[in-house]
Amino acid sequence: MLAHRLKQARLRAGLSQEKLGKLAGIDPMSASARMNQYERGKHSPDYLLMCRVAEILKMPVSWFYTEDEDHARLQEIYHLLSPAARQALMTQAEIVLSTNPPEASESSATSI
Repeated sequence: MLAHRLKQARLRAGLSQEKLGKLAGIDPMSASARMNQYERGKHSPDYLLMCRVAEILKMPVSWFYTEDEDHARLQEIYHLLSPAARQALMTQAEIVLSTNPPEASESSATSI
């Protein structure tokens, strides 16, 4: 999942593999090749590098590792909101949860 999301976010930001690699602090001589390997899933970047990449691409680092598309979209939306809008979203989510409790089989798997 990381490889796919990395490429998706890089293209959305309009950056080349080389440019993103350089901005993230990868040696300029290998920046393009390393980013290409990450995007193809041949190698995995370490977490600290992904923190830098996420900041450059203006995405939460957790988004790159999330497998579920709905969770990824929620993370992206939350990340884009102002602090006040985030609080409003959390309030609404808590209201929805309180009026629509998860079923017993779901709650044991996804305890909050």
